[in-house]
Amino acid sequence: SKQECNDSLNNILKATHLCCDFGQFAIVKRCIEKSTGNKYAAKFIKKRLTRASRRGVKKEEIAREVDILQQLQHPNIVALHDVYENRTDVVLILELVSGGELFDFLAQKESLSEEEATQFIKQVLDGVQYLHSKKIAHFDLKPENIMLLDRDATLPRIKIIDFGLAHKIQDGADFKNIFGTPEFVAPEIVNYEQLGLEADMWSIGVITYILLSGASPFLGDTKQETLANISGVNYEFDEEFFSSTSELAKNFIRGLLEKETRKRLTIQDALNHPWIKPLNPRQALVKRLSVVNLENFKRQYARRRWKVKCSPVTNLDYCLNEDCIKKIAHVLLYNPFLFTFVGFNSCHSELWLCATT
Repeated sequence: SKQECNDSLNNILKATHLCCDFGQFAIVKRCIEKSTGNKYAAKFIKKRLTRASRRGVKKEEIAREVDILQQLQHPNIVALHDVYENRTDVVLILELVSGGELFDFLAQKESLSEEEATQFIKQVLDGVQYLHSKKIAHFDLKPENIMLLDRDATLPRIKIIDFGLAHKIQDGADFKNIFGTPEFVAPEIVNYEQLGLEADMWSIGVITYILLSGASPFLGDTKQETLANISGVNYEFDEEFFSSTSELAKNFIRGLLEKETRKRLTIQDALNHPWIKPLNPRQALVKRLSVVNLENFKRQYARRRWKVKCSPVTNLDYCLNEDCIKKIAHVLLYNPFLFTFVGFNSCHSELWLCATT
C-alpha cells in the first residue's frame, strides 16, 4: 500500500548508504526498517511536480512500475515490500539484492562450463516465464539488471531488477515505443514496430551471446551503427570467441536472435531447448565439456564496466535509421505536443531522441 509521509521517511527508515543511480531521476539507498531491523533497498524516484516541468518522472509512469511490481512474487524477481510517498519522491522499498551483478560474479571465476552457465540462464528464463505468464514484458533486460541475491551461496540465486520500462501487454492493443538500452533492444524497437513479449527473448539472446564469449553481437563504434546492426541482424559466431562453444548453445542463440517475432523462440521454447533441457545423455555431456571463453569475457567485461561508469546514462542519444525517422515524423505530425520534448532515459522511458541518417 502507498503511504503518505508528509514529514519525513526518517520516522520509518534509516538510510545507511547510496547503492547506485538509476538514470537521472532515481537513486537507490540501502536502508534499515527501524521497527524490525530488516534491511531493504529504497529506490527514490523523483516526481515530476508540474505538467510544464521536464524534471522528474511522470506520476503515471511511477504508478505503472508500482502496479507491476505489486503483481510479482517469484524467487527470481526482486520483491516489492512497500511504497511510500512524500512531496518530492515516491520511494519503493525493495528486497535487498546484495550479491552484485551476475557478470561481475562470473568475471571472477577461474573457469566456467556451459553446464554451469545454463544454470544461471535457466534462472533468468524462469523469472521471465513468470513475467510473460502475466503478460508483462520487462523491456530492459541487460547484464546490469541481472543480479545475485547472495554471491556466496553454492548456486547463487538470480534476481531480475528494474521494472521502470516494464509494460503489461494488452491483447490486440497497438503498442509501439522507443526505449531500452541500444545494445540489447530488439529490431522491432529500433524500427518502431508493434511490441510484445518477444522483445525480452531477443535481449536474452544478446545476454547469452555475451556470457559465452565476452563479445557483444551487435555493438558498433557508434549507437547508430549498433542499431543498424540490430535492424539488419548483422552478427556472427567469430571463431576467435566461440571456438569452444557447443553447436547447441549457438542454436539456442540463433533461435532468440531471430528478426521475425513469430519465428523467435518463446519463453517456453527456450526452456525446452536441449541446451537448457538436454534430451539425452550425449547432449548433457556436450554441455559439461564445452567451456565459456572466460579470458575474453573478463577482458570485455572490464571494458564494459568502465564504459557504464564513465558514460552519462541521461545523455544516451538514440540514433535511428531513415525508415524509422519517417515513422516518427508521421507520429509527430499527428501528435505535435510530442515535439516539445524529444529525449531518452534508460530508467523511466523519458525519450532522448537523436534522429540521424
